[in-house]
Amino acid sequence: MHAGTSLPSTRAPHALLILVSGATGYVGGRLAPRLLAAGHRVRCLVRDPSRLEGRAWRPHVEVVAGDVLRPAGLAEALAGVDVAYYLIHSMAGGKGFHERDVTAARSFAAAAAAAGVSRIVYLGGLGDPEADISDHLRSRHDTGDALREAGVPVTELRAAVVVGSGSISFEMIRYLTERLPVMICPKWVYTKVQPIGVDDLLRYLVEALDVPESAGRVIEVGGADVRTYGDMMLGYAQARGLRRRLQPVPVLTPVLSSYWVHLVTPIPSTIARPLIEGLGSEVIVRDDAARRLFPLIHPVDYMTAVRAAVATLESGVVETSWADALMTSGSDAAPRVLTQQAGMMIERREQLVAADPADVFAVCLGIGGAHGYGYAGWTWEVRGAVDRLVGGVGLRRGRRDPHDLRVGDALDFWRVEAVEPGRLLRLRAEMKVPGRAWLQFDTLPQAVGTLLVQTAYFAPRGLPGLLYWYALYPVHSAIFSGMIAALAAAASRPAGRHGGVAPSSA
Repeated sequence: MHAGTSLPSTRAPHALLILVSGATGYVGGRLAPRLLAAGHRVRCLVRDPSRLEGRAWRPHVEVVAGDVLRPAGLAEALAGVDVAYYLIHSMAGGKGFHERDVTAARSFAAAAAAAGVSRIVYLGGLGDPEADISDHLRSRHDTGDALREAGVPVTELRAAVVVGSGSISFEMIRYLTERLPVMICPKWVYTKVQPIGVDDLLRYLVEALDVPESAGRVIEVGGADVRTYGDMMLGYAQARGLRRRLQPVPVLTPVLSSYWVHLVTPIPSTIARPLIEGLGSEVIVRDDAARRLFPLIHPVDYMTAVRAAVATLESGVVETSWADALMTSGSDAAPRVLTQQAGMMIERREQLVAADPADVFAVCLGIGGAHGYGYAGWTWEVRGAVDRLVGGVGLRRGRRDPHDLRVGDALDFWRVEAVEPGRLLRLRAEMKVPGRAWLQFDTLPQAVGTLLVQTAYFAPRGLPGLLYWYALYPVHSAIFSGMIAALAAAASRPAGRHGGVAPSSA
């Protein structure tokens, strides 16, 4: 699901050519459309351009394939660029990430200097460099030093936990809080941290372009208040209406903590361990350079940022996630993918259909009501009856029109949330469930035929939501597999392209 970002109709007089590296990542994927909205020209450097397909801003940017660890392609990416954003790190690669980070930064900086780039903007990590900080934080600082070696002025913004749905540090907090009524607390839970809302961080990144005094500076940025990680967990629980308790424990090493996070959250231990080791260091803003250089930016406090993140999650429109840069590309994606992102359980299926996108989309528009859902129709009837028994809307609402859907329509126990003709249909569940759920259909044109992508999203509410998802997963797996097959078959039959799927009792 994609968040809309307004794009400029005309270029600003001060328009620059901006290179965004790491555009498939959490921050880069949000920064690119905001740079466009500010009137700049944007070029994205990515290893696999297909990873940007489906983003609303993709047609408005130039995309160059390249890898900072393979400098041969960097000259093309940096040619004519005024300012380059460096938003890359290799922590997800496991051991040796420090050396890869520094090597990549040196390569990028040298290529930027050769291309005549006037400035590099880099997002690093907070932490006192004179203190005994973790390898992860040290790597972020050393990366900034490596970027400066080639002589290009660097604006280095240092931030701690970024509060936004999809941010890896924040997602670790929210998963632990959502899933554990009693949270065990090693000593790092009491470390002080100055979190920053993702919208405030993006404002700093964009407005740095208009503040020449920020070049050649290390600028620490943070939100309006300082908290401990325990405070952040309890604050998140408050925002979600959850009752949680912290239970201190005498010993829980970073290694054991990382395995615990690996077990409870979707964050793998190879990423969790360097993150947790960094949590032992106090990360707060120690100077007021940001306030002096950016007087119009007034960062919000933690609870305001949390409520904004929760509202984004509940809307079902999550712009980017920490896992975006780690997922397999669309070109080599498996027909079925089960994963977790931004607090959601995500189950995606794909099927190539020998029909035009318009015909496939017409079949998707015809689901529900008298047409049914194409497979195991009795299970939908049972689910509707159960929903009615517990006070839900059930299946009785049917649909407004047998062939057409528009935003806001009721469709059985769904609500039509988004319709992009010939391209996308998203339904939001209104049945009684311990969380929030969506079902989305994308029809993507291929060289021959159409790629039909069917995605189920579920944002569980606490432990009951997780139990619900896993208990019904075998049933949902069978139903959704049958459903996409039925849609594909109906779209392939000329007689069925305007009448929805054929009801099935299989």
